[in-house]
Amino acid sequence: MYVVVETGGKQVRVSEGSVVYVERLDVNEGEKVTLDKVLMVGGDSLRVGNPYVEGVTVEAVVEKQGRQKKIIVYKYKAKKKYRRKQGHRQSYTKLTITKINA
Repeated sequence: MYVVVETGGKQVRVSEGSVVYVERLDVNEGEKVTLDKVLMVGGDSLRVGNPYVEGVTVEAVVEKQGRQKKIIVYKYKAKKKYRRKQGHRQSYTKLTITKINA
């Protein structure tokens, strides 16, 4: 069985035992998180929510809080002496899915 959950404005397909990286959640490492915004449940039969499936939750454990590699954002306009250099590191939360309550 798999489910599609919404977290951080993005949709992620998960199943039991999978490891996913999502937008930063405000929880500490080692704590349990319950994701209740389930958009779809798949497997033997397909259930699609409107917008969410009622009575289905996903339990996960926070493995790590971290930041991704730095990317460089460089803006440039030709012949106008306009140059801007900026770096960005996106924060993430690493989750291990432990149980799907369907």
